Amino acid sequence: MEDLIQSIFDENNENYGYRRIQLELKNRGFIVNHKKVQRLMRKLGLKGSKFTRRSRRYSSYKGNIGTIAKNRINRRFKTPIPCQKLTTDITEFKCSDGPKLYLNPIMDMYNGEILSYGINMRPTLDLVMEPLEEALEIVKNAKYRTTIHSDQGWHYQHGKWVATLKEHKVFQSMSRKGNCLDNSPMENFFGLLKQEMYYGEPLRTYEELKKAIETYIEYYNNKRIKQKLAGMSPVQYRLHASQLAA
Repeated sequence: MEDLIQSIFDENNENYGYRRIQLELKNRGFIVNHKKVQRLMRKLGLKGSKFTRRSRRYSSYKGNIGTIAKNRINRRFKTPIPCQKLTTDITEFKCSDGPKLYLNPIMDMYNGEILSYGINMRPTLDLVMEPLEEALEIVKNAKYRTTIHSDQGWHYQHGKWVATLKEHKVFQSMSRKGNCLDNSPMENFFGLLKQEMYYGEPLRTYEELKKAIETYIEYYNNKRIKQKLAGMSPVQYRLHASQLAA
C-alpha cells in the first residue's frame, strides 16, 4: 500500500493530497479509509511540494469599446448538461527569455474540461478567436443552446467575437466589471494550473513553458481526478455519463 501511494503521488507530480490519493486508490480497486491514507503519507513524508504565490492578474479591460453583454450566468455555474455553459478568460506568465506567454482556454462548466485553448506571445484577437472556432465545432450539436461567459475584456467586446457568437446562435454572457468571482470556475483553473506547474519552478523559456502548459492541460483533462466528479477526471466523467445515458 505504501508503494502504491508513493507511485500515485509521483505520477501526479507531487500534487495529490490524501483525499485525492484515496479516490485514485478506490478507482484502482482498493478501498482504504482516508485517515489511513493520511497516516501512511505522513509516515512516508509525502506532502505537496507546490505552493501558492500570486502574481499580478492580467487585465484586458480597456473600457467600453464594443458590446457589453448582460451577465446571463450570474454565478449559476453548475449544469448537468454538457456544452450548455462555457467560460473563458486570459492569463499571463513570465518567461526567462523575455516575452510573456498568454493563455486563453475555453472550459465546459459541466465537468471543468478544457475544450480548446490558445497560446501566444501577445494578447492578440487571434488568441481568443482560434480557440472559439474550435470550441464552436465541438458544441455545434449540443442538446441545448450554448452560453459562453467571459469578463469585459476588449477581446470579448470586439465585433468579430460578438458576430461569431451570433452567427452560431451562442448566447454571450459577461461578468460585472472588476468582479473575478463572477467567473470563478476559470479563476480556479488558473489557480490550479499555476500552483501545480508554474509557481515554485525556475522560469522557463517561452517554448518550454508552452510545452509544459500543453502537457498540463492534457493531464488535467484526462487524468487529474476531482472529488466533485466522483473521483474521475473531466474526460472520464463525460464519457461515463454518456455511457449511462446510452
